[in-house]
Amino acid sequence: QVQLVESGGGLVQPGGSLRLSCAASGFTFSSSASSSWYRQAPGKERELVARIISAGGNTVYADSVKGRFTVSRDNAKNTMYLQMTSLKPEDTAVYYCKVVRPPRVHWGQGAQVTVSS
Repeated sequence: QVQLVESGGGLVQPGGSLRLSCAASGFTFSSSASSSWYRQAPGKERELVARIISAGGNTVYADSVKGRFTVSRDNAKNTMYLQMTSLKPEDTAVYYCKVVRPPRVHWGQGAQVTVSS
Protein backbone atom coordinates (compact mmCIF):
# COMPACT_ATOMS: atom_id res chain seq x y z
CA GLN A 1 0.00 0.00 0.00
CA VAL A 2 1.39 3.38 -1.04
CA GLN A 3 1.58 5.91 1.76
CA LEU A 4 3.13 9.36 2.18
CA VAL A 5 3.44 10.78 5.68
CA GLU A 6 4.49 14.38 6.28
CA SER A 7 6.01 15.54 9.55
CA GLY A 8 7.93 18.48 10.96
CA GLY A 9 5.29 21.16 10.79
CA GLY A 10 4.54 23.53 13.61
CA LEU A 11 4.52 27.11 14.84
CA VAL A 12 7.58 29.25 14.13
CA GLN A 13 8.36 32.94 14.45
CA PRO A 14 9.00 35.09 11.36
CA GLY A 15 12.60 34.64 10.26
CA GLY A 16 12.76 31.15 11.71
CA SER A 17 13.34 27.78 10.08
CA LEU A 18 11.59 24.43 9.83
CA ARG A 19 12.30 21.19 8.02
CA LEU A 20 9.43 19.14 6.68
CA SER A 21 9.81 15.44 5.96
CA CYS A 22 7.76 13.20 3.68
CA ALA A 23 8.33 9.52 4.36
CA ALA A 24 7.19 7.09 1.68
CA SER A 25 6.16 3.46 1.94
CA GLY A 26 4.93 1.01 -0.67
CA PHE A 27 7.20 2.43 -3.36
CA THR A 28 10.57 4.18 -3.71
CA PHE A 29 11.10 7.84 -4.58
CA SER A 30 13.73 6.77 -7.08
CA SER A 31 11.01 4.95 -9.05
CA SER A 32 8.84 8.04 -9.32
CA ALA A 33 8.76 10.55 -12.17
CA SER A 34 8.72 13.50 -9.81
CA SER A 35 8.16 14.39 -6.19
CA SER A 36 6.90 17.75 -5.02
CA TRP A 37 5.86 19.94 -2.14
CA TYR A 38 2.62 21.91 -2.45
CA ARG A 39 0.92 24.22 0.02
CA GLN A 40 -2.57 25.53 0.56
CA ALA A 41 -3.35 28.59 2.64
CA PRO A 42 -6.87 29.28 3.94
CA GLY A 43 -9.11 30.55 1.15
CA LYS A 44 -6.45 29.98 -1.51
CA GLU A 45 -5.78 27.33 -4.11
CA ARG A 46 -3.12 24.69 -3.60
CA GLU A 47 0.14 25.82 -5.16
CA LEU A 48 3.44 24.23 -6.10
CA VAL A 49 6.30 25.09 -3.74
CA ALA A 50 9.15 22.89 -4.98
CA ARG A 51 9.70 19.84 -7.16
CA ILE A 52 12.42 17.29 -7.87
CA ILE A 53 12.42 15.66 -11.28
CA SER A 54 13.77 12.16 -10.75
CA ALA A 55 15.48 11.92 -14.13
CA GLY A 56 18.46 14.23 -13.77
CA GLY A 57 17.58 15.49 -10.31
CA ASN A 58 16.56 18.94 -11.51
CA THR A 59 14.64 21.10 -9.06
CA VAL A 60 11.94 23.70 -9.56
CA TYR A 61 10.87 26.35 -7.06
CA ALA A 62 8.04 28.83 -6.82
CA ASP A 63 9.34 32.38 -7.15
CA SER A 64 8.02 33.18 -3.68
CA VAL A 65 10.35 30.64 -2.01
CA LYS A 66 13.47 30.78 -4.20
CA GLY A 67 16.58 31.29 -2.10
CA ARG A 68 14.73 30.42 1.12
CA PHE A 69 13.50 26.85 0.64
CA THR A 70 15.44 23.77 -0.44
CA VAL A 71 13.92 20.47 -1.54
CA SER A 72 15.95 17.28 -1.28
CA ARG A 73 15.58 13.52 -1.12
CA ASP A 74 17.37 10.78 0.75
CA ASN A 75 16.76 7.67 -1.32
CA ALA A 76 18.31 5.42 1.32
CA LYS A 77 15.70 6.63 3.83
CA ASN A 78 13.02 6.91 1.14
CA THR A 79 12.24 10.38 2.44
CA MET A 80 11.86 13.80 0.85
CA TYR A 81 12.59 17.01 2.73
CA LEU A 82 11.74 20.67 2.50
CA GLN A 83 14.15 22.89 4.39
CA MET A 84 12.49 26.25 4.97
CA THR A 85 14.42 29.27 6.17
CA SER A 86 13.66 32.98 6.61
CA LEU A 87 10.03 32.07 7.06
CA LYS A 88 7.39 34.73 6.56
CA PRO A 89 3.78 34.94 7.77
CA GLU A 90 2.66 34.43 4.18
CA ASP A 91 4.29 30.98 4.24
CA THR A 92 1.56 29.88 6.65
CA ALA A 93 -0.27 26.97 5.03
CA VAL A 94 -0.84 23.25 5.05
CA TYR A 95 2.08 21.66 3.20
CA TYR A 96 1.54 18.49 1.18
CA CYS A 97 3.93 16.13 -0.54
CA LYS A 98 2.96 14.72 -3.90
CA VAL A 99 4.50 11.93 -5.92
CA VAL A 100 3.83 11.16 -9.56
CA ARG A 101 4.23 7.54 -10.61
CA PRO A 102 2.43 7.47 -13.95
CA PRO A 103 -0.41 6.88 -14.25
CA ARG A 104 -0.88 7.39 -10.52
CA VAL A 105 -0.54 10.46 -8.34
CA HIS A 106 -0.14 10.13 -4.57
CA TRP A 107 -0.66 12.81 -1.91
CA GLY A 108 0.23 12.94 1.74
CA GLN A 109 -2.19 14.06 4.43
CA GLY A 110 -0.54 17.45 4.95
CA ALA A 111 1.41 19.22 7.68
CA GLN A 112 0.43 22.59 9.14
CA VAL A 113 3.06 25.32 9.13
CA THR A 114 2.20 28.51 10.97
CA VAL A 115 4.52 31.52 10.90
CA SER A 116 3.53 34.03 13.54
CA SER A 117 4.97 36.09 16.35
